[in-house]
Amino acid sequence: MIYIFIGILGYVAGLGFDFILLKKIPRIKLAVWLAGWVFAFFSIIMVSLNTDKFSMPLWTLYPGWVLFGLGTLFILYALYLNLPFKSTYVNVTKNAGLIKTGLYALCRHPVNFWINLVMISLILISRSKLMLIEAPLFIILNTALVVIEDKFIFPQIFTDYKVYQRETPMLLPNARSIKAFVNTLTNQRVRPEESNEF
Repeated sequence: MIYIFIGILGYVAGLGFDFILLKKIPRIKLAVWLAGWVFAFFSIIMVSLNTDKFSMPLWTLYPGWVLFGLGTLFILYALYLNLPFKSTYVNVTKNAGLIKTGLYALCRHPVNFWINLVMISLILISRSKLMLIEAPLFIILNTALVVIEDKFIFPQIFTDYKVYQRETPMLLPNARSIKAFVNTLTNQRVRPEESNEF
């Protein structure tokens, strides 16, 4: 259970990262971001390796690995390619502005779905009884963090976030957002101007 608690600390660090963005606290932005991911990854790895396993048919490993691979690729794309790394995770005083292209044209928090999918896939892959506790807990914590960001953090960071909220669904794409997504793909990486909003 200590490993699950360490994972919870990762989500606390994620909320701390958002607070740093809001308050423009210098020098620790990257450290808090790294701490959040290290805590979460360490927790997931240790819980997955737990020797107390449950039984499932062998064939369930295959969809588990497919879902894990897809989820991981989309998480990496959304967080580190769709968003400019340096201005998002390192700089405090300057950022790339509100990103509304790529996966962020589909919904305001595209990473939420993929993280949840990865957590479900880890149940199939690891067969760890502790993962049966950690996966639903992390899905709840991840969704709670997204709601806090959407309602309290991002509207204060980005001046045009309220417009983005009206134009783009929060978690599940709709016909309008799918069309916007396709348009961003055909327009090949339309980037917002550099902004000093952070």
